Amino acid sequence: MQFHRYFNVDEFKAVVLELLFEDEVVNNLPIGIVSGSNMNNAAFSTADWLLSMVTDDGGDIVLIAICTKPYCLLLYEPKGKKHKDSIEFLISRLESIDFMPPGVFAPFGLGNIFVETYNKLNANTGKSLDIKMHKTLILMKLEKLAGYKAATGEGRVLTEDDLTYVPFWEQAFCIDCQVPTFTLEENKERIQTRIGKDTHFIWEDGLPVAQAVYGRETPNGAVINWVYTPPLYRGRGYATSVVAAVVKSILRQGKAYCCLFADAMNKTSCNLYRKLGFYDVCEFDEIHFS
Repeated sequence: MQFHRYFNVDEFKAVVLELLFEDEVVNNLPIGIVSGSNMNNAAFSTADWLLSMVTDDGGDIVLIAICTKPYCLLLYEPKGKKHKDSIEFLISRLESIDFMPPGVFAPFGLGNIFVETYNKLNANTGKSLDIKMHKTLILMKLEKLAGYKAATGEGRVLTEDDLTYVPFWEQAFCIDCQVPTFTLEENKERIQTRIGKDTHFIWEDGLPVAQAVYGRETPNGAVINWVYTPPLYRGRGYATSVVAAVVKSILRQGKAYCCLFADAMNKTSCNLYRKLGFYDVCEFDEIHFS
């Protein structure tokens, strides 16, 4: 086996993008990264990124590993290319370049294999990966919006005036989901780039009560994220309505599908999405290390 690390996103993209497209929905996150959707985002720096892959003796890619710190290590095994030794080989190379990811995000089971393999390899060294948080996410996909009961109020796109509160909403979203947070100023700079792009929707019922966003795109679809309703306004159908508004916008643009990640333990949000027409594709492990 061989380990290949790239320091130029375009060079890495040229090698792996076609392979990632073979499972477009499952790979929506790495596709978004290597396609450059985050490259002009002030909150990101490529200095700490890991863009890598493992190939077998025949030169075929058996494992893709991407890490954009402070986010987790993304792992993907191409279909039909499963090698039980590829994770072990990857870990040995990461240790040799002194790269420790803050966590791992991978199709169900693969994240656990990474943790178990690391701890096994380091059983005699005293090092181990202590898990701070482990949750299961469901990747869901929608091609046609189902019928739903709209909440009172109406949807609209983000405006400059919304920057007075949306950075706080997205910080609260990160805390709720136990993912890395940005400062409020970083949030404002990041959110400001969405103005005029019709990708960030606010549901308003006398005042703003919920939001949903789509940021990542794949050739045939788009990913919905940042779905948030402040606690005071939950249970009134606002999230359903604002997600539906984003879905309509995506499908009107000619995309064949939209997808999103839902916390498997949050039955309320999972049921909300399924009622809109989303269905389960697969599960992912999200594991954060201490």
